[in-house]
Amino acid sequence: MTVHFPKLTRRPVLLFLVLIVSGCATYAGFNLDQMYGKPAPQTRILPAETSLAQRYLNEVKPLVENRCVVCHACYDAPCQLKMSSAEGIDRGSNKEKVYQGTRLVAANTTRMFVDAHSTEEWRKKGFSPVLNERVQSSEANTQLSVISRMLMLKQNHPLPDEKVLSGNWDFSLDRNEQCPTIEEMSAYEQSYPLWGMPYGLTQLPDHENQILMDWVAAGAPMTSQSEIPQAVKPQIAEWERFLNGDDFKHQLTARYLFEHWFVSHLYFPEAEPASDQTAFFRIVRSRTAPGKPVDIIATRRPFDDPGVQRVYYRILPVRETIVDKTHMPFALTGERMARLKAHFIEPGYTVSALPGYTPELAANPLLAFEQLPVGARYRYMIDNAQHTIMGFIKGPVCRGQLALNVINDRFWVVFVDPDIADSPQVAAFYATQADNLRLPAEKNSTTLPLHNWVTYSKQQGRFLRAKNAYLNDAFKNGQHLTTDLIWDGDGTNDNAALTIFRHFDSATVVKGLVGEQPKTAWVLDYSLIERIHYLLVAGFDVYGNFGHQLLTRMYMDFLRMEGESNFLSLLPPATRRSELANWYQDANQSLLHYLEGDINDFSQPSGIEYKTSNPKAELLGMLQSKLKGVDQNHTRYALDNVQLNKESISQLHALARIQGRQATLFPELTFIMIEPTDTNVPPQLLTLVRNSAHKNISSLFDEEKNRLPSNDNLTLVNGLLGSYPSAFWHIREADLPDIVSQAKRIYSEEDYRALLDHVAVRRTNPDFWPFSDKLNQIYRQSRPIESGLLDYNRLENR
Repeated sequence: MTVHFPKLTRRPVLLFLVLIVSGCATYAGFNLDQMYGKPAPQTRILPAETSLAQRYLNEVKPLVENRCVVCHACYDAPCQLKMSSAEGIDRGSNKEKVYQGTRLVAANTTRMFVDAHSTEEWRKKGFSPVLNERVQSSEANTQLSVISRMLMLKQNHPLPDEKVLSGNWDFSLDRNEQCPTIEEMSAYEQSYPLWGMPYGLTQLPDHENQILMDWVAAGAPMTSQSEIPQAVKPQIAEWERFLNGDDFKHQLTARYLFEHWFVSHLYFPEAEPASDQTAFFRIVRSRTAPGKPVDIIATRRPFDDPGVQRVYYRILPVRETIVDKTHMPFALTGERMARLKAHFIEPGYTVSALPGYTPELAANPLLAFEQLPVGARYRYMIDNAQHTIMGFIKGPVCRGQLALNVINDRFWVVFVDPDIADSPQVAAFYATQADNLRLPAEKNSTTLPLHNWVTYSKQQGRFLRAKNAYLNDAFKNGQHLTTDLIWDGDGTNDNAALTIFRHFDSATVVKGLVGEQPKTAWVLDYSLIERIHYLLVAGFDVYGNFGHQLLTRMYMDFLRMEGESNFLSLLPPATRRSELANWYQDANQSLLHYLEGDINDFSQPSGIEYKTSNPKAELLGMLQSKLKGVDQNHTRYALDNVQLNKESISQLHALARIQGRQATLFPELTFIMIEPTDTNVPPQLLTLVRNSAHKNISSLFDEEKNRLPSNDNLTLVNGLLGSYPSAFWHIREADLPDIVSQAKRIYSEEDYRALLDHVAVRRTNPDFWPFSDKLNQIYRQSRPIESGLLDYNRLENR
């Protein structure tokens, strides 16, 4: 039997008139209480097998995901309204911002499924309902719901008939959010009549709007994503047995893995082949052992004191819609377990005692895990290097934290060979430097940056002087650094070569050396990659105060320069100095002293015989050749693999060659859909990335002063790259020559807008939502494991 939500009545009601004339939220709340009773959370989460729940899953949830979650997910969801789960919708909104870089003390955490476990608990934490929580009737449910009122506001006041919105629109990430409660909706409607939902986007089609309105009128019945598929239960049980072994070696290994997996989306491909329905899971610390209900230990950081004698590691379903900006899939397979056992469990070393959880110890992985072999830890991190570095970018915050303005817009990353890191001499050196490698997370989430920065600066200087002395001693007898230092992925692992793209305050990491040779590159060794993880992932608190966030950014300066210095060590000494001068133009004197002294005091000549006047280009070419066998993803992103004719591919290459101030006019990320002339070929998706050049990236503030627009360029890749599109193009292959010709003649904002008039699907376009659905569908079909819903909070209004 088909179950239908009741049709919404359009009959005027007294309540609506009362709210229109009432400009006072308190008075409105009093009237609502008098007329409809005191608010109280309602029972909306139904068993999945019920007919109303099935209607929600089949008709409502897809609309909520594709129309609402594209803006309302993760910590950067406007008003903290996370609509990516039934529980998040029922939780509602909060006027406090998670991203607040000026707060003096750390904020209280509001993590879904962690910091509260019922709507009643969220109300006590200051969250306001967006659904009716008073007497339940069709009219009351509609008129007392912020969601339905926002939808009605949009239907009654659609966007103006203009391509680029003018007037009182703010699309900046730090815009002043209103976050009205139901008591404040009348005033909001009068003050911001065009600000209905979806905000600043074209309204929903009538039939979609009606489905949502009928659902709200019926009391918004939902169901939760909490079931574990039967097929994966044996795998979960096997992994929980491994992670909860009783001996100290298993316990310390599990603690190490948890602190690297806690932001991951785990899945079991051997039990459940890749499909649109792949189930993802997360790992948590629990007070209870496997076989018992999970009792989550909620701490700010994964290494904080759990407050119990024994921690258990448990695997739970991800209960929220998968969105690209937080999605870090990580496969748990039999092969992975065997490899972990071979590196961490089977070697003949002893864990004599488990480390404690004092901040000074737990925040420093070189101390906390000193009993685990350095080689095992490093092997784990580089075996999964893309996933490891993806954590720096996507987790635990989902929106690029303050530390992102400390990296260049595109650079390559390679790794020191693990056989070198696994030597007893290297392990002994790290042991002597543990105190110099302490990290800001030991100061917790409320700290003052300046005094601590001076302390960490001195420690980092001592470490680098010791490291350079160690290297100078190791290579004093005619030995020299060569590309033999660089890991080749053992000939099979495509994690050996990575490219990182920065898109202002978000970023992307992909496998392969993508694009033309970059300005800079990093060579990462064990201590460096581990410290970056504990700085930006395990130790970073998005709820921390300004000091915590500023200190994180300032410390990341040290780590970036260390990675760059490792790369420069392979160049001739004179080239090292000239490259540094180019990378740090107009840097302040204290930084120059640091660069010329502490960080680059490795004086041995390179063991590489250079043959040209451009050693850096030669070195990058050598790395490309060395890693060619495992750089399969370079091919994945190559334009020559786009399924268009040769002339069209030639046009794409011409588009990618735009540079300088012309490139500056393009946005951070442009997602392009091309309809091939051959109707048997599916639409092709590409990404046009703008790479912004800088004199240096060591300035804390006013980044614009360090910009070099004349050196900007574009990278065009096959496929989608990034989570936050700035613009959409939808074009026919036959039109490519004219479009590229016009793009090459862009010299002003007016020229750019004229191009968009021909190619763009702007936020005002009546076809915006059908295009969005098609784009996400193609992305999901082409990358069923990697893909998630894109985020539209950065769509430009141009």
